Amino acid sequence: MKFKIKNSWIIVCYTVGILLCGCSNPEPAKPNLVYIFPDQFRKQAMGFWEKPGYENAIRTIGDPVETPELDRFANEAVVLTNMVSNAPICSPHRGSLLTGMFPGASGVPLNCNSNRPVSSLRKDAVCFSDVLDQQGYNTAYFGKWHLDYPKPNDPINPGNYVDPRTPAWDAYTPEEDRHGFQHWYSYGTWDVHKDPHYYNNQGQRTEPKEWSPKHEANQVIAYLKNEKGQRDPEKPFAVFVSMNPPHNPYNSLNDCEEKDYNLYKDKLTKELLVRPNADLEMDKARKAAFYFANVTGVSREFGRIIDQLKNMGEYENTVIVFTSDHGETMCSHGINDPKNNIYTEAFDVPFLIRYPGLKAHRLDDLIMGSPDIMPTLLGVMGLQDFIPTEVQGTNYTRVLKGESDKNRPKSALYIRNIDGQKDSSGKVIDYFPVARGVKTHSYTIELQIDSNQKLVGTKFFNDIDDPYQMNNLPVKSDDPVVIGLLKEMVYWLKKSDDPWYQQKILSDWIDYKTDL
Repeated sequence: MKFKIKNSWIIVCYTVGILLCGCSNPEPAKPNLVYIFPDQFRKQAMGFWEKPGYENAIRTIGDPVETPELDRFANEAVVLTNMVSNAPICSPHRGSLLTGMFPGASGVPLNCNSNRPVSSLRKDAVCFSDVLDQQGYNTAYFGKWHLDYPKPNDPINPGNYVDPRTPAWDAYTPEEDRHGFQHWYSYGTWDVHKDPHYYNNQGQRTEPKEWSPKHEANQVIAYLKNEKGQRDPEKPFAVFVSMNPPHNPYNSLNDCEEKDYNLYKDKLTKELLVRPNADLEMDKARKAAFYFANVTGVSREFGRIIDQLKNMGEYENTVIVFTSDHGETMCSHGINDPKNNIYTEAFDVPFLIRYPGLKAHRLDDLIMGSPDIMPTLLGVMGLQDFIPTEVQGTNYTRVLKGESDKNRPKSALYIRNIDGQKDSSGKVIDYFPVARGVKTHSYTIELQIDSNQKLVGTKFFNDIDDPYQMNNLPVKSDDPVVIGLLKEMVYWLKKSDDPWYQQKILSDWIDYKTDL
């Protein structure tokens, strides 16, 4: 009798133990996400490109910048050498990041301002942040948003714009337009680096009088620490941080931290602008020291956020990304426009990613674009089943994890749009697709049209023989290389349902019947 009772007790204890711990196969913790993307931060502006292990990774020399925090992180991350911003200006990239769609489908084909009602993030789109919110994440957005058509909805002065300029660029985003972001500390766009402002969840405005990346890093760290109960500590977090610098202006100490400027102030222009395609006689050349000062400062603030993740024991369970919305020409090719062109200085962007379980740092030449970010990160986070059906980008999780090379793309689409028709009040009511192109591992090509859809300009570079893109080759319709590149372009135009594909633009040059 005692024997039976003893064994019964053992069975009961064993059963209760299983029920209490539920731990025969415990469910793994969901990974956090920290996504940091400063504005106008070009791929070449990271110090590690000139360090051992990175030689010739991007075919050209890197900028002479000091980015120790990024260098350390790169050594623990997957570093993409061919990440591009398909439409390399602020708003279109951001629209693609959040929706996983190309600019023609995201609702954001142009930079957003109050003269462009045609360009504003679609309210009906299921965004990256919507998915994360629905899957039980604490979601937070810090910094520049630049995805809304500004309206006179100032929460402090109803009936007025928050931006006194005409057209207004800055905007206030009400709660119903935040696409699942629960914690909000943001603004539309305001390029005054030491006098930023932010709107919180309730629409209250803060003007901290502090260099914006430092202030934003402080806010992010406070959020991670949960100092004021900003989030549910039982849930994973997904934090997006959009710092404005090194976006212009970069003219003086009003735009950067003095300690960072001191690293570059005594260097000659030719010591800073080392790319052979840079025009050292441009007025903009003297601003290089301020641009690179901002780069160094952003690296430091990124490092502070990383340190906080480590201090709270969340570094190993967090997907961390450092990237940008577009690059910066900084006098290369003798042009003033820092972005919105197919040159590698503007088209290519950094992309460093570290995820739970990453076994070793590596470089990867995957050609990934803006619409691919959302589905890929959802895949990395184990949420691939929740990628919205509308998404046009590709989930490259297996490639990033080194598990497969089967779905590597051969190219990436380049998009440049400008204002189209205007209504009687001067508002832009559609956009004009002025240029399209593609980049492969070997070549870059762009075709530009006029208002009559006639070819008026081309760019064509052999990026292996001419990595600084200094020799614009002639484009001939019977050139086998050109034919192959245009075939690649047709693939992307069709995939994105681009206006060029819809209207069969330049059909005398482009065979729209071809398929890959």
